[in-house]
Amino acid sequence: MSKPEASKKKIQAIRGMNDLLPEQSPLWQYFEGQVRSLMGRYGYDEIRTPIVEQTALFKRSIGEVTDIVEKEMYTFEDRNGDSLTLRPEGTASCVRAAMEHGLLHNQTQRLWYQGPMFRHERPQKGRYRQFHQIGVETFGLEGPDIDAETILLSARLWKQLGLAEHVTLELNSLGSSEARAAYRDTLVAYFEQHHALLDEDSRRRLTSNPMRILDSKNPEMAEMLDGAPKLMDHLDDASREHFERLCALLDTAGIDYVINPRLVRGLDYYGRTVFEWTTTALGSQGTVCAGGRYDGLVEQLGGKPTPAVGFAMGIERLILLLETLELVPAEARGALDVYLLPMDDAATGPALLLGERLREALPELRAQLHCGGGSFKSRMKKADRSGARLALLLGEDELAEGSVTLKFLREEREQQRLPQSELADTLTSLLNGESLA
Repeated sequence: MSKPEASKKKIQAIRGMNDLLPEQSPLWQYFEGQVRSLMGRYGYDEIRTPIVEQTALFKRSIGEVTDIVEKEMYTFEDRNGDSLTLRPEGTASCVRAAMEHGLLHNQTQRLWYQGPMFRHERPQKGRYRQFHQIGVETFGLEGPDIDAETILLSARLWKQLGLAEHVTLELNSLGSSEARAAYRDTLVAYFEQHHALLDEDSRRRLTSNPMRILDSKNPEMAEMLDGAPKLMDHLDDASREHFERLCALLDTAGIDYVINPRLVRGLDYYGRTVFEWTTTALGSQGTVCAGGRYDGLVEQLGGKPTPAVGFAMGIERLILLLETLELVPAEARGALDVYLLPMDDAATGPALLLGERLREALPELRAQLHCGGGSFKSRMKKADRSGARLALLLGEDELAEGSVTLKFLREEREQQRLPQSELADTLTSLLNGESLA
């Protein structure tokens, strides 16, 4: 291809990194608004961290022998030769920031964040190479009460979104690091007895991360995995008591859950509580939110031992779930309320000023001004295509008498002319679903 031809070739988005178009943005804004409001009600503070971190942060936190670090991270050297990585998850960045700015010194913290993460994996519906997460991280609290609160917070979000009947809470305990080490030996011995049944990924994990084998979705291994030793049978006394108290708190709060002995995390800093919210509404069982305790991570990154618990949820998958279940409310569709339509060019200035007065009186009103002139017929076509419920018409007669004509674009109703002084009250009534006298 010659240089002139190459310069004319259209540039497209990178595979797996998708644009969020205007018709999709209102639903995202609705979802993020629900989350932001909920976090405030629980007393959680927002933290924002860079999307680029030193590669060492993720190698030390996630682990070098993991799929994320070995295969999925976007890593590059900057001009100084430093190895940098686009963050593949949010917890490590949050811990790094909390340590760096002294937020963990003799303090407790309840933090949350949202933003893009990056993993080079096969794009599929609801899962992309640039994806977005909501995360919650709490520090300095070691009892099961904070575990319960993070679960209750997520449960309340499902209730707000109408998803409560479509998700299931799964719980497990990973115990202490000493209990897991003893369990690991028992588990490896079991898998070695059934080595012929292990798939390639599981055989690779047998020496590096055997507990992750329990999380395999390979149906040919299901029966063998069901017979594997249960970590719950190897818990230390303190972890068993912690888990029993957590279950009691959830029982008191009326939260249903399923104890899943195969629910694990593959990283050493996780311990005790792990949980996931799953759904079958997207086809095969899928996780929409995952969390747990990671009391060892702060120390692993060079800080003092600090108890911590949190969770993360993928926004794309939850948006897809809301759409699939047809749970998108009207306010999340971003439709216009009114289209301000000057019937000729002489009415453009007055229509512009009328729009400003309405926005002053009705801060929640979504009003768009017709711009670009054109015939009255073409103006009406644009009003209809705008999706607005109402058109406010201003012409020579309306300007002479200080009125406005209200035309219903989505309903079979007679248009009405009324004084501009009554317009704000009339729109309030209409948009609240009240009938006009």
